[in-house]
Amino acid sequence: MEPIQGHDPSGAAHPRFQGRVLPRPEDDLEDQGLGFDVQTLLGRRTALKAFGVGALALGLAACSATAKTAGASGTSAGEIPDETAGPYPGDGSNGPDVLEQSGIVRSDIRSSFGDSTTTAAGIPMTLELNIKDLANGGAAFAGVAVYVWHCDREGNYSMYSAAVEKENYLRGVQIADAAGTVRYTSIFPACYTGRWPHIHFEVYPDAASIADVSKAIATSQVALPQDVSDAVFATDGYSASVKNLSQLSLATDNVFGDDSGASQLATVTGDLSKGYKVVLDVGVDTRTAPTGGSMPGGGNGAPPSGGPGGPGGTPPSGQPSAAPGATTNGNG
Repeated sequence: MEPIQGHDPSGAAHPRFQGRVLPRPEDDLEDQGLGFDVQTLLGRRTALKAFGVGALALGLAACSATAKTAGASGTSAGEIPDETAGPYPGDGSNGPDVLEQSGIVRSDIRSSFGDSTTTAAGIPMTLELNIKDLANGGAAFAGVAVYVWHCDREGNYSMYSAAVEKENYLRGVQIADAAGTVRYTSIFPACYTGRWPHIHFEVYPDAASIADVSKAIATSQVALPQDVSDAVFATDGYSASVKNLSQLSLATDNVFGDDSGASQLATVTGDLSKGYKVVLDVGVDTRTAPTGGSMPGGGNGAPPSGGPGGPGGTPPSGQPSAAPGATTNGNG
């Protein structure tokens, strides 16, 4: 049945179908949304009697599946979810840019380089990311450049938090080997208020592209398991993380909560005495448009006031000072 026109008291025309105003008058009838489709299904009582209640269940399931597909970000099967880079990327998109500094391509990211040689203290951690080229059947994505960064054991981000603003430690780039693997030597990060323990990373097509954040082909985060985090946070220097972690779960985290970190939860081996090895397979599909990287609400190029505040959480100490015109954005 074709939509018919109705009028409100002011005389304006409103397209209708079966007496109901179309919520999306500019779209086709089949594109009016889940709520409209459900009402249409419920109104077809004759059809329901003929096919039974199961027909309604199937119809609702189909509508739900359609709605989910329409709302998807474009991530393909097996692709690492696109995530925000947060307010402390250090890639030039929000203030300082470590990717233009000589020395950023390195595997050991525990110490600062350049004007400082300060080393971040904490439980030893090695990080291994295996990058898969989904556009080529999941083959090893050799040659891509991967930029990794995370907070220190106090929850501070180098280059931003006031206590470590002059440091650039816990940031580094590696080029994927023939197996598509990058490895870093670091320390286990803290859990600051409002965010599950995590590690940020950006994937670039090659080493020459790292100076231009717009060329990133993937931006995501690694989630760290609770049992290992509990063990680490019980050691000296991580005391603030114990309370912070107790107030969180992967299901309630504002980054990992959509699927409890199903495809971002790392596999971790090791112990406190020897350190931990964190491993994650990262599927990257260059056929889909990247949707991560930008900060919630947009960034203005200036460091935000406060720590990873708002929904992104606040580190326990050392928030950076506000910059003129700065805004506080979450999802640290």
